[in-house]
Amino acid sequence: MFTLSAFADEISPDPAEQIAVLKACGVRCIEFRSIDKTNVLKLSDARLVEFKTMLDGEGLTLSAIGSPVGKIAIDAPFDPHLDLLKRAIEIAEMFGTPNIRIFSFYPPADAPWDGDWAPHRGEVLRRMRAMADLAENSGAMLFHENEHRIYGDSPERVADIFTSVPSPALRAAYDAANWVFCGYDPVDGWNRTKEFTSHFHIKDWKKPRGDEGHGHGVIPGTGDGQVAVSIREAVTRGYAGFAVMEPHLRGGGPTGGVTGSDLFPYAVQALRQILADCGATEA
Repeated sequence: MFTLSAFADEISPDPAEQIAVLKACGVRCIEFRSIDKTNVLKLSDARLVEFKTMLDGEGLTLSAIGSPVGKIAIDAPFDPHLDLLKRAIEIAEMFGTPNIRIFSFYPPADAPWDGDWAPHRGEVLRRMRAMADLAENSGAMLFHENEHRIYGDSPERVADIFTSVPSPALRAAYDAANWVFCGYDPVDGWNRTKEFTSHFHIKDWKKPRGDEGHGHGVIPGTGDGQVAVSIREAVTRGYAGFAVMEPHLRGGGPTGGVTGSDLFPYAVQALRQILADCGATEA
């Protein structure tokens, strides 16, 4: 069973417009990354309370806090970043969700990068263990996203994280488009990480053609992400969780993406068709 949610800042920075479009699409949850062009972890308590009041008034809830925790270089100081996770946990509690999206660190900042993670693997896993322990002790749930250039941007290394840091407070968020963007087969990515997956980000991606660069986001089901493969098997595995819209139809980068209020409904409609074709039930 899939509950639809969305990175609503892809619709607009304006929270009122975010809510209006979500309601029109019949989406009742938000993966809270930003409003007012400000990341969730940088918002004041007063602004957070105002936003929560808006959501409560419209009957909307959160699927997760879409935090940037883990998006620092592996050689950057870690303790201040652990404090950032503590802030994310506070905000999650404020909004009534245990769920927080995280990442597994960028390469060293001050050295040429040759793609070899082996010298840094131990530190990545130490930090992931520290974050998992903090979440476990706080009643939080961390969802690691397979994002470009972090340690966990390959299926093999994502599996390494979860086998090396077993924790009931650490699970995977599966993003088929990110596998395509990073040059991996999304079906292989799914097969290697499905046993750890408890959260879906819905984004599809066209591989680059010619001098197109890294390719581009497309309507779910029309790209190279083979989104339906993971959805169909998740149904057979009895999946019960969120499918979070993150279409990136007008572009995206390390801090988020843009789809727009006009294109967002088409992405939702496409996902609903995929769910129906795969025999999924929408909560």
